[in-house]
Formats: sequence, structure tokens, C-alpha cells
Amino acid sequence: MKGVQFLVAFVVLALASSFASASDPSPLQDFCVAIDDYKSGVRIDSEPYGQNPPHTDPRASEILFVQEGTLYVGFVTSNLENKLFTKFLNKGDVFVFPVGLIHFQFNIGKTNAVAFAGLSSQNPGVITIANAVFGSDPPINPDFLARAFRLDQKVVKSLQAKFWWDNN
Repeated sequence: MKGVQFLVAFVVLALASSFASASDPSPLQDFCVAIDDYKSGVRIDSEPYGQNPPHTDPRASEILFVQEGTLYVGFVTSNLENKLFTKFLNKGDVFVFPVGLIHFQFNIGKTNAVAFAGLSSQNPGVITIANAVFGSDPPINPDFLARAFRLDQKVVKSLQAKFWWDNN
């Protein structure tokens, strides 16, 4: 008798669970409206030696397409390996930055560079490493940072005194 009750309970639970959904909707928009004036659009436009400093997008992979110029790009794998992968990108080249890894872009050319980035989320998040570490409010204890980065405490205090802003 207990076997039959278990079987009935199992079947009822299986049928009931078919009506439940526990997934999140896709984080991507399902449409994109083109703009007439490309100058008002969001894009990566970098002057010579301009950079997008080391940062991470914790909720998205990023794909970068170079339309003009030459960029030096790269990302670092996570601990313990911390392996650096870099590439020199020219017009027409594409590079993918894996989700959550620290990465950067640097215009090494003598002319402006233009690139388009696509992210796998509408809300990728961005954490610029230097801003987060040396520009936090309130500041992280300079003694701790000096030990963590093996720097003189005066260097840490100097970095913390600089003006930090969101440059992404």
C-alpha cells in the first residue's frame, strides 16, 4: 500500500512541477533600433594611446570588433594561473573577452581607433580595477593595500588621493 501511495504522490508532484518555471528571462533585448546620427551613438572611440583600463564585466562576455585603427587588447585568466592572453587587433579583427575576467584595450596606433563592443547582457556590470581599489569611498586602509600590493604606503596614499572617475 505504501508503494502505491508513493507512486501516486510522485505522479502528482511530477504533473504539478510541469506547470512551474524557475528560469530567468533572457537578459538580452529582443530588438535594437538603429540611429541616424552615428556621432550620438554609443561606441568605443579612442584617440592615440587612449585606453580602456583593466576592468571586469562580471555578468557578461564581450566581443570587440575593430572598425578603424590598431588596438592592443588582452585578458587575464583567474587565480592561480593568472595567464595573460593578448592580441594586436587591426581593422576588421574581432576579439572575445570571457565573462568576469579582467581585460583591457589600448590604442597603440598614431591615429584614432574605432571599435564596437557587444556584451551578452543588458546589465553586464563593470568594475574598473584601479577605481575600485584606490578610489573606494571610504578608502581602503592604506596599510592593508601597501601590504597587498607590496607597495610603499606613501605610494598607496598618493594613488588614493588622485581623482578617480568612471571612465567606461
